[in-house]
Amino acid sequence: MNPSLRLSNPLLPRTSNAASALLRSTSPRTTKLDRFYATQSNIGGGSGPKATPKRRNVTVLSDDGRYEWAELSGKEKVARATQQSINFAVVLAGAVLTGGVFTLLYLEVFSPNSKTWQFEKAVERILDDTRCTDLLGDRRQIKAYGDSTWSRWARSRPIATSIEKDRVGREHLRMNFHVEGPLNSGIVFVHMIKPIGKSEWEYQLLALDVKGHSRVTLEKASEKPGVGSALKLLGIQWR
Repeated sequence: MNPSLRLSNPLLPRTSNAASALLRSTSPRTTKLDRFYATQSNIGGGSGPKATPKRRNVTVLSDDGRYEWAELSGKEKVARATQQSINFAVVLAGAVLTGGVFTLLYLEVFSPNSKTWQFEKAVERILDDTRCTDLLGDRRQIKAYGDSTWSRWARSRPIATSIEKDRVGREHLRMNFHVEGPLNSGIVFVHMIKPIGKSEWEYQLLALDVKGHSRVTLEKASEKPGVGSALKLLGIQWR
Protein backbone atom coordinates (compact mmCIF):
# COMPACT_ATOMS: atom_id res chain seq x y z
CA MET A 1 0.00 0.00 0.00
CA ASN A 2 1.23 3.47 -0.84
CA PRO A 3 2.25 5.37 2.28
CA SER A 4 1.16 8.61 0.83
CA LEU A 5 -2.34 7.31 0.40
CA ARG A 6 -2.45 6.02 4.03
CA LEU A 7 -1.33 9.37 5.40
CA SER A 8 -3.80 11.26 3.23
CA ASN A 9 -6.72 9.35 4.72
CA PRO A 10 -8.37 11.77 7.14
CA LEU A 11 -9.87 9.10 9.36
CA LEU A 12 -6.67 7.49 10.56
CA PRO A 13 -5.12 10.40 12.44
CA ARG A 14 -8.39 11.21 14.16
CA THR A 15 -8.85 7.64 15.38
CA SER A 16 -5.29 7.42 16.63
CA ASN A 17 -5.48 10.76 18.39
CA ALA A 18 -8.76 9.83 20.10
CA ALA A 19 -7.36 6.57 21.41
CA SER A 20 -4.26 8.27 22.75
CA ALA A 21 -6.33 10.90 24.42
CA LEU A 22 -8.54 8.26 26.02
CA LEU A 23 -5.55 6.41 27.42
CA ARG A 24 -4.05 9.60 28.78
CA SER A 25 -7.31 10.62 30.40
CA THR A 26 -8.15 7.28 32.07
CA SER A 27 -4.69 6.24 33.20
CA PRO A 28 -4.22 8.96 35.82
CA ARG A 29 -7.73 8.46 37.16
CA THR A 30 -7.20 4.73 37.51
CA THR A 31 -3.98 5.35 39.38
CA LYS A 32 -5.66 7.76 41.76
CA LEU A 33 -8.48 5.30 42.45
CA ASP A 34 -6.02 2.52 43.10
CA ARG A 35 -4.14 4.70 45.55
CA PHE A 36 -7.39 5.71 47.27
CA TYR A 37 -8.62 2.15 47.79
CA ALA A 38 -5.20 0.99 48.87
CA THR A 39 -5.07 3.79 51.46
CA GLN A 40 -8.54 2.92 52.75
CA SER A 41 -7.67 -0.78 53.04
CA ASN A 42 -4.55 0.07 55.02
CA ILE A 43 -6.56 2.33 57.34
CA GLY A 44 -9.15 -0.42 57.91
CA GLY A 45 -6.47 -2.96 58.71
CA GLY A 46 -7.21 -5.12 55.67
CA SER A 47 -3.76 -6.21 54.60
CA GLY A 48 -1.51 -4.41 57.06
CA PRO A 49 -0.02 -6.02 60.19
CA LYS A 50 -2.57 -6.63 62.98
CA ALA A 51 -2.04 -5.07 66.38
CA THR A 52 -1.43 -7.55 69.20
CA PRO A 53 -4.26 -7.38 71.82
CA LYS A 54 -3.23 -6.25 75.26
CA ARG A 55 -3.05 -9.02 77.87
CA ARG A 56 -5.69 -8.73 80.58
CA ASN A 57 -4.56 -8.89 84.17
CA VAL A 58 -5.71 -11.94 86.12
CA THR A 59 -7.59 -11.19 89.34
CA VAL A 60 -9.75 -13.19 91.72
CA LEU A 61 -12.93 -12.08 89.92
CA SER A 62 -11.69 -12.08 86.32
CA ASP A 63 -9.65 -15.30 86.13
CA ASP A 64 -11.24 -17.55 83.51
CA GLY A 65 -8.36 -20.01 83.15
CA ARG A 66 -7.26 -18.89 79.69
CA TYR A 67 -3.64 -18.40 80.81
CA GLU A 68 -1.36 -21.19 81.93
CA TRP A 69 0.18 -21.18 85.40
CA ALA A 70 3.63 -20.48 83.96
CA GLU A 71 2.32 -17.33 82.25
CA LEU A 72 1.09 -15.75 85.47
CA SER A 73 2.96 -13.28 87.59
CA GLY A 74 3.35 -13.63 91.33
CA LYS A 75 0.23 -11.58 92.16
CA GLU A 76 -1.78 -13.40 89.51
CA LYS A 77 -0.79 -16.77 90.94
CA VAL A 78 -1.97 -15.64 94.36
CA ALA A 79 -5.26 -14.48 92.80
CA ARG A 80 -5.81 -17.83 91.08
CA ALA A 81 -4.99 -19.78 94.23
CA THR A 82 -7.42 -17.61 96.19
CA GLN A 83 -10.15 -18.15 93.63
CA GLN A 84 -9.68 -21.91 93.65
CA SER A 85 -9.73 -21.97 97.45
CA ILE A 86 -13.00 -20.04 97.48
CA ASN A 87 -14.54 -22.39 94.93
CA PHE A 88 -13.46 -25.42 96.96
CA ALA A 89 -14.92 -23.91 100.12
CA VAL A 90 -18.25 -23.24 98.37
CA VAL A 91 -18.42 -26.81 97.05
CA LEU A 92 -17.52 -28.22 100.46
CA ALA A 93 -20.15 -26.08 102.20
CA GLY A 94 -22.76 -27.21 99.69
CA ALA A 95 -21.88 -30.85 100.26
CA VAL A 96 -22.07 -30.45 104.05
CA LEU A 97 -25.41 -28.64 103.78
CA THR A 98 -26.83 -31.31 101.49
CA GLY A 99 -25.66 -34.05 103.83
CA GLY A 100 -27.23 -32.25 106.78
CA VAL A 101 -30.55 -31.95 104.98
CA PHE A 102 -30.61 -35.65 104.09
CA THR A 103 -29.61 -36.60 107.63
CA LEU A 104 -32.36 -34.46 109.13
CA LEU A 105 -34.88 -35.84 106.64
CA TYR A 106 -33.94 -39.39 107.58
CA LEU A 107 -34.08 -38.77 111.33
CA GLU A 108 -37.41 -36.96 111.16
CA VAL A 109 -39.23 -39.02 108.52
CA PHE A 110 -37.65 -42.34 107.55
CA SER A 111 -35.97 -43.47 110.74
CA PRO A 112 -37.92 -46.03 112.81
CA ASN A 113 -37.29 -43.83 115.83
CA SER A 114 -38.85 -40.73 114.26
CA LYS A 115 -42.24 -39.37 115.27
CA THR A 116 -43.52 -39.50 111.69
CA TRP A 117 -42.63 -43.18 111.36
CA GLN A 118 -44.38 -44.07 114.61
CA PHE A 119 -47.44 -42.06 113.60
CA GLU A 120 -47.73 -43.93 110.30
CA LYS A 121 -47.27 -47.29 112.02
CA ALA A 122 -49.97 -46.46 114.57
CA VAL A 123 -52.37 -45.47 111.78
CA GLU A 124 -51.68 -48.78 110.03
CA ARG A 125 -52.44 -50.64 113.24
CA ILE A 126 -55.78 -48.84 113.51
CA LEU A 127 -56.71 -49.57 109.89
CA ASP A 128 -55.77 -53.25 110.22
CA ASP A 129 -57.84 -53.82 113.36
CA THR A 130 -61.43 -54.93 112.64
CA ARG A 131 -62.67 -53.56 115.96
CA CYS A 132 -61.55 -50.07 114.91
CA THR A 133 -62.95 -50.30 111.39
CA ASP A 134 -66.28 -51.54 112.77
CA LEU A 135 -66.53 -48.29 114.75
CA LEU A 136 -65.07 -45.90 112.20
CA GLY A 137 -66.20 -47.40 108.89
CA ASP A 138 -64.50 -48.43 105.68
CA ARG A 139 -60.71 -48.34 106.15
CA ARG A 140 -60.28 -46.77 102.72
CA GLN A 141 -62.23 -43.72 103.89
CA ILE A 142 -60.59 -43.28 107.29
CA LYS A 143 -58.45 -40.14 107.69
CA ALA A 144 -55.86 -39.45 110.38
CA TYR A 145 -54.79 -35.93 111.28
CA GLY A 146 -53.46 -33.82 114.13
CA ASP A 147 -54.90 -30.99 116.16
CA SER A 148 -56.26 -27.90 114.48
CA THR A 149 -54.19 -24.71 114.80
CA TRP A 150 -55.18 -21.12 115.41
CA SER A 151 -53.90 -20.13 111.99
CA ARG A 152 -56.53 -20.54 109.27
CA TRP A 153 -53.74 -20.45 106.68
CA ALA A 154 -52.04 -23.56 108.03
CA ARG A 155 -52.80 -26.56 105.83
CA SER A 156 -51.12 -29.25 107.94
CA ARG A 157 -52.32 -30.19 111.40
CA PRO A 158 -49.43 -31.01 113.75
CA ILE A 159 -49.48 -34.27 115.66
CA ALA A 160 -49.42 -33.73 119.42
CA THR A 161 -46.19 -35.47 120.42
CA SER A 162 -43.84 -35.28 123.38
CA ILE A 163 -40.63 -37.09 124.28
CA GLU A 164 -39.25 -37.05 127.80
CA LYS A 165 -37.06 -39.10 130.09
CA ASP A 166 -38.02 -40.58 133.41
CA ARG A 167 -35.84 -40.67 136.51
CA VAL A 168 -34.02 -43.81 135.46
CA GLY A 169 -33.16 -42.53 131.98
CA ARG A 170 -35.85 -44.27 129.91
CA GLU A 171 -37.34 -42.25 127.05
CA HIS A 172 -41.12 -41.95 126.79
CA LEU A 173 -42.94 -41.06 123.58
CA ARG A 174 -46.52 -39.87 123.94
CA MET A 175 -48.69 -39.08 120.97
CA ASN A 176 -52.36 -38.56 120.20
CA PHE A 177 -54.14 -37.82 116.95
CA HIS A 178 -57.62 -37.81 115.44
CA VAL A 179 -59.14 -40.42 113.17
CA GLU A 180 -62.32 -39.91 111.21
CA GLY A 181 -64.35 -42.38 109.16
CA PRO A 182 -67.74 -42.51 107.49
CA LEU A 183 -69.39 -43.84 110.69
CA ASN A 184 -67.61 -42.17 113.61
CA SER A 185 -64.55 -40.20 114.63
CA GLY A 186 -62.23 -40.79 117.54
CA ILE A 187 -58.88 -40.12 119.18
CA VAL A 188 -55.89 -42.46 119.19
CA PHE A 189 -53.56 -42.49 122.19
CA VAL A 190 -50.00 -43.77 121.88
CA HIS A 191 -47.49 -44.30 124.67
CA MET A 192 -44.14 -45.85 123.81
CA ILE A 193 -41.02 -46.42 125.85
CA LYS A 194 -37.39 -46.99 124.88
CA PRO A 195 -35.78 -49.25 127.48
CA ILE A 196 -32.26 -48.56 128.68
CA GLY A 197 -29.73 -50.17 126.39
CA LYS A 198 -32.16 -50.48 123.46
CA SER A 199 -32.62 -48.27 120.42
CA GLU A 200 -36.19 -49.17 119.41
CA TRP A 201 -39.49 -48.03 120.84
CA GLU A 202 -41.82 -50.49 122.54
CA TYR A 203 -45.55 -50.00 122.96
CA GLN A 204 -46.88 -49.29 126.40
CA LEU A 205 -50.30 -48.25 125.17
CA LEU A 206 -52.12 -48.02 121.84
CA ALA A 207 -55.83 -47.33 122.18
CA LEU A 208 -58.77 -45.81 120.29
CA ASP A 209 -61.47 -43.81 122.04
CA VAL A 210 -64.74 -43.22 120.21
CA LYS A 211 -67.40 -41.19 121.95
CA GLY A 212 -70.27 -43.37 123.13
CA HIS A 213 -68.27 -46.60 122.81
CA SER A 214 -65.88 -48.46 125.05
CA ARG A 215 -62.15 -48.03 124.49
CA VAL A 216 -60.49 -50.30 121.97
CA THR A 217 -57.07 -51.30 123.32
CA LEU A 218 -54.61 -52.59 120.75
CA GLU A 219 -51.47 -52.57 122.92
CA LYS A 220 -51.05 -52.43 126.70
CA ALA A 221 -47.81 -53.49 128.33
CA SER A 222 -47.87 -54.86 131.83
CA GLU A 223 -45.13 -54.21 134.38
CA LYS A 224 -42.55 -56.95 134.17
CA PRO A 225 -41.92 -58.93 137.36
CA GLY A 226 -39.02 -57.65 139.36
CA VAL A 227 -38.84 -54.29 137.63
CA GLY A 228 -40.78 -52.45 140.31
CA SER A 229 -38.73 -53.82 143.17
CA ALA A 230 -35.49 -53.13 141.32
CA LEU A 231 -36.40 -49.46 140.94
CA LYS A 232 -37.57 -48.99 144.50
CA LEU A 233 -35.16 -46.87 146.53
CA LEU A 234 -35.62 -45.39 150.00
CA GLY A 235 -39.28 -46.39 149.98
CA ILE A 236 -40.01 -44.49 146.76
CA GLN A 237 -41.16 -46.19 143.58
CA TRP A 238 -39.19 -44.64 140.68
CA ARG A 239 -40.83 -44.87 137.29
